[in-house]
Amino acid sequence: MTTQTRDRRNEIRSLIASRPVGTQEELRSLLADRGHDVTQATLSRDLAQLGARRVAQPGGGTHYELPDAPPRAVPLLGDLVRTIDDNGTLVVVHTTPGAAQVVASALDRARVPEVLGTIAGDDAIFIAPARGISTSRVIRRLRELVAR
Repeated sequence: MTTQTRDRRNEIRSLIASRPVGTQEELRSLLADRGHDVTQATLSRDLAQLGARRVAQPGGGTHYELPDAPPRAVPLLGDLVRTIDDNGTLVVVHTTPGAAQVVASALDRARVPEVLGTIAGDDAIFIAPARGISTSRVIRRLRELVAR
């Protein structure tokens, strides 16, 4: 890999990590502003090599995300979540009435690595931690997402 390619890919990583980038054209423009004039084909290859994928945003639309990126904050969750607690095995999130499915869906889309899966009712969500992850770690991560 050439120095130019490495620098360009580092810039792509930085741009995707710093803001939601929705399209290759938007990314090409941001790269051009930083002195990297690339074709769509080159950019497509770079994104594939970096493992970038398009993910849905909670408010609609999509953006690029890298596999090692931390989950993005989910806006407005703090207004819907009442409590987060655990029993040592599962984490339970209590929400305002009718909001559990919305919150669980947002958590699922955020791809929180500490979470294996969610089950939502009307105002409660059961969360199974991923293998080897403590419920206290899941609670810390969820509180980070809710607080933003």
